[in-house]
Amino acid sequence: MPRRAFALAWVVFWALMITVGVQDHQRQGGIVLWKPLLWEGSSALVASLVVALLWRRSARLDPLLAHPWRWFGATLLWLPLAAPLFVAAVYGLRHAVYAAVGETYAHEAWAMVFRYEILKFSIFYLLFSAVVFGLRSHAALAGARLRLERERRLAQAAQLLQLAQQIEPHFLFNALNTIASTVHTDPALADALLTRLAALLRAATDLARRPESSLDDELRLLEAYAAIMRERYADRVDIRFDIDPDARDCRVPTLLLQPLLENAFRHGVERRLAPTRIVVRARRAGGRLQLAVEDDAGELPAAPAFGVGLDNLRQRLATRHGDQARLSLQPRDGGGVLARIELPCAS
Repeated sequence: MPRRAFALAWVVFWALMITVGVQDHQRQGGIVLWKPLLWEGSSALVASLVVALLWRRSARLDPLLAHPWRWFGATLLWLPLAAPLFVAAVYGLRHAVYAAVGETYAHEAWAMVFRYEILKFSIFYLLFSAVVFGLRSHAALAGARLRLERERRLAQAAQLLQLAQQIEPHFLFNALNTIASTVHTDPALADALLTRLAALLRAATDLARRPESSLDDELRLLEAYAAIMRERYADRVDIRFDIDPDARDCRVPTLLLQPLLENAFRHGVERRLAPTRIVVRARRAGGRLQLAVEDDAGELPAAPAFGVGLDNLRQRLATRHGDQARLSLQPRDGGGVLARIELPCAS
């Protein structure tokens, strides 16, 4: 991209220079147009070769872009050699063409020609060195930003992978025991529970590769988990889902709600024999998704702290959404615990 931009600017510059040269020649009474075209064209041709060499060499100087004076010093090192060679090449072309058509190219004394043309070339050389520096600096900055973004994404992926590896559902052994207890008495139920368990474990192991899913897919996994836990605790738990249809298309981190429901079982259902009521809610409010899992059995300590599962979830939310996502635990009116998640709703 910088090369194309520079080439376009270079072509426009010399188109203007040639146009101005032709117009000046005509204002001075000149009729033959090939002469101003030769004068400016020869300068454009040789200057293009010089600039092409400058551009190629500038690529090797990219490590010096952070030190402008050193970069310009290395670039201008060739100016004392390039300037006289430029003048000699340009005037050599002009003399050759004039000779080919049987004319003589008249100009000032060579000393004056070299003094004037070297000064003019030096000004142009400095100008386009600055342009090259600006373009290559911009390209280097853009490249650095891309590398930084790539590194950020890699770090994010690594963090998600690390978090995914920590997700070993607490219910796994209990679920296997539940399934084992139904294998002989109800093989069809055992088969259904194994299928649901496999779906949950597949989601956990695929978390790094598929870090997000629709809330609808997330709720299917959650219902599979709820089915396993209902079978285990039979008449000790009543799980209900109160879901806003408009919220189902929102994208959420995979296995977002499972730790909250698991927490309700661990700290509520498992600790008492009386029936426990759990409600899973989802609402969409504009561009925000509001999720909640509440139970009427859990108790929060005076200074509630996140365990491994909820801290893992909090880190995943922060990794994906930063300050745009929140996870909170609070006492529920009438007893129990209310866990809330609020995050952007991206369809």
